[in-house]
Amino acid sequence: MDWRFWLGLGALLPQALYVRQTALRLGPAQGQTRGLVDGDGEPLRLALVGDSIIAGVGIAALDQALPGQLARALAAASGRPVAWQAWGEGGLDAAEVRGQLLSGEAQPADLVVVSVGVNDVTGLRSRRAWQESLSQLLDQLAQRHAGSHGQPLVVHLGIPPLGHFPALPQPLRALFGHRAAVLDAIAVEVAATRPWALHIASEFVPSDDQFADDGYHPNAQACRLWAEGIVERLPAMAALSPR
Repeated sequence: MDWRFWLGLGALLPQALYVRQTALRLGPAQGQTRGLVDGDGEPLRLALVGDSIIAGVGIAALDQALPGQLARALAAASGRPVAWQAWGEGGLDAAEVRGQLLSGEAQPADLVVVSVGVNDVTGLRSRRAWQESLSQLLDQLAQRHAGSHGQPLVVHLGIPPLGHFPALPQPLRALFGHRAAVLDAIAVEVAATRPWALHIASEFVPSDDQFADDGYHPNAQACRLWAEGIVERLPAMAALSPR
């Protein structure tokens, strides 16, 4: 229940404030926010939207962060070229992603990958606010990237396992890890009510040497392994073979 989280947070408030004040803050990845991975046939159109994972915080180049790694993993699995575009900014929660990153004209996509949730946990969003914000975000993305090929598949990446983040000391780490699991269970329910949406739980847990220098974001190696795991769990990869 929520009262247990708030009670625990109240007891750990000094630790939480200390972490916020002393945390190492890294910049986003550099490089183009779009690219094309070679293959045969018609390109698979990939759009990535969200928080610091999409922005590649802690990684030198965006094509080595999750956007580029996922595009290469999709191309390897399908044999098709993958044309990708990424819209990401660190520190945004689900409502802020919707309000700040979804303006202007968007290109149709076959697959839309969304990374939000960590900042809803650390920003102390209520369960209701998270459910409403995520629902609105997924719905808007589905409409925004629809095209002549029909409805895109919209994938919400599960909230990463905050209970394993080296930057968070215990017992704050355990508290936020539990809260992340609570909000992620809500995300499962949100995706399940939408036939064009899919929730892929974050089953990949990076080892300590697979984090960026801040101990909070994945490094390039972790993003590669994470991307490969995402592709393995996408439905009907055979449908993505060259046309």
